[in-house]
Amino acid sequence: MDKSRHLYIWELAALISLCVCLLTGLWAQGRQSRVADSLVRLHVLAVSDEPYEQAVKLRVRDAVLQYLAPKLSGVESADRAEAVLSDSLDEIRSAAETAAEGREVHVTLGDERYPTREYEGFALPAGRYRSLRVVLGEGKGHNWWCVVFPPVCLAAAQREAVRPVMRPEDYALITQEEGWQLKFRIVELWGELLESLEF
Repeated sequence: MDKSRHLYIWELAALISLCVCLLTGLWAQGRQSRVADSLVRLHVLAVSDEPYEQAVKLRVRDAVLQYLAPKLSGVESADRAEAVLSDSLDEIRSAAETAAEGREVHVTLGDERYPTREYEGFALPAGRYRSLRVVLGEGKGHNWWCVVFPPVCLAAAQREAVRPVMRPEDYALITQEEGWQLKFRIVELWGELLESLEF
């Protein structure tokens, strides 16, 4: 066989492999973005890992969730929930400060990268999500996160809380219903790859 023809076959195989990887990545990114567009997450960071600071973090979490429960009651979309949260940042900070025992509190709403996280009956793949972030002091301690919309943090049946705000195929993905486990893993690996590439 001609050596140049042999190289051409390997080059073609490499190009096809690259195209398949890129298309799979585009699909995974699109699917993760659709899941993320249905949710708003909550991230609370403690001052430090000292046991007392971790306990304060949980009290702040409870105060924020207690304040948000009536504000988000009846909200039916992530966009509307985001608008409510954006308009309430000062009040959310005040609610957090009541439980923070004098610690400095920073509250922001923005995009944040999350690792894969399992909840009761479903999992959210790694990726970028809209996030309400409550930071105590310098926020160097272990964190706590959940989904504030839909109200998964307060729901007894967490899996059912997300069903109404998602397309059936996205719900099947995060609950890893039969036939969707591999697709979830692809989305998860893509999110982890993007996270590792960020500086």
